[in-house]
Amino acid sequence: MIDSRESKEADVVRRRRECLKCAKRFTTYERIDEIPYMVIKKGGRREKFERQKVLAGLLKACEKRPVSMARLAEIVDEVENYLAETPDREMPTTEIGELLMDRLKQLDKVAYVRFASVYRDFQDVETFLGELESLVRNKRG
Repeated sequence: MIDSRESKEADVVRRRRECLKCAKRFTTYERIDEIPYMVIKKGGRREKFERQKVLAGLLKACEKRPVSMARLAEIVDEVENYLAETPDREMPTTEIGELLMDRLKQLDKVAYVRFASVYRDFQDVETFLGELESLVRNKRG
């Protein structure tokens, strides 16, 4: 081997090599072959975990809120690491949603309520008010 470099994203290693017989040089690209993390949707369907999808949901909930992009990326990292630790590399979306809501509740209550309203699919004002009352009770107690 003559030279070895990681790509900017650190997901590919580029290696310059030389054939021992003919002395010609060539390049190889090595990529880690990883089993993808899977999420189990409410209907039982499985799909690949998409970090950007999760981040987009958090961004929407935190729109016009004082929450840094770095903190949102940390939250997604935490969830991704949690998923990586599961032995079968699968997790229901309900569990992922709860993990995200727990972190949002600590970070920004308004963002939490926004996320929860979409995630829990509040069908009426009473359900929404019930969640708000629960937040107020927890803050006082």
